[in-house]
Amino acid sequence: MAAEIPTTELRPKHAPTLYIIAGIKLAKGLLLLCVAFGIFALVGQDLQDDFERLVRWFGLDPERRFFANIGDWLDTITAANVKVIASGTLIYGLFLFTSGVGLALRAAWAIWLAIGESAFFIPIEIYELVRRRTPETDLHHAMFAHPKIGLAVLLALNILIVWYLFENRNRLFRHHH
Repeated sequence: MAAEIPTTELRPKHAPTLYIIAGIKLAKGLLLLCVAFGIFALVGQDLQDDFERLVRWFGLDPERRFFANIGDWLDTITAANVKVIASGTLIYGLFLFTSGVGLALRAAWAIWLAIGESAFFIPIEIYELVRRRTPETDLHHAMFAHPKIGLAVLLALNILIVWYLFENRNRLFRHHH
């Protein structure tokens, strides 16, 4: 009898960058799910009254024009608006969470979700970079010395994520061919 040669399925190599991306998607998804449930808890609440209590709790004067304007705006929000915002936040949170779990488990479909989700925002971020005016106010934090820096960093990260996932999809998800 011939000796059997052990067969080993080609296993994808370790991919710490993939797991970082998956972790970020999971964290953002969980955060949005928490926010969604928090928004759902606001349905039927008197938002203007709750805001006034919060402002007073911080020891601020709710009669100041800035806070009064926010309170007036909160008075225009309906329960239906709150439900729509909460539902949208819940759906996007579930989408990100599912994408993160799929990437962590190296499911082939998850890479396309992650690429699509990240690529979706690239044209919006480019538009905002081109369109947005810089405020004339002097902000005291170095990160905000130029307001477009944060948006440019976000755009660069999204481009890098799309590029990394697309370029490495065969290596990262080899066992799904």
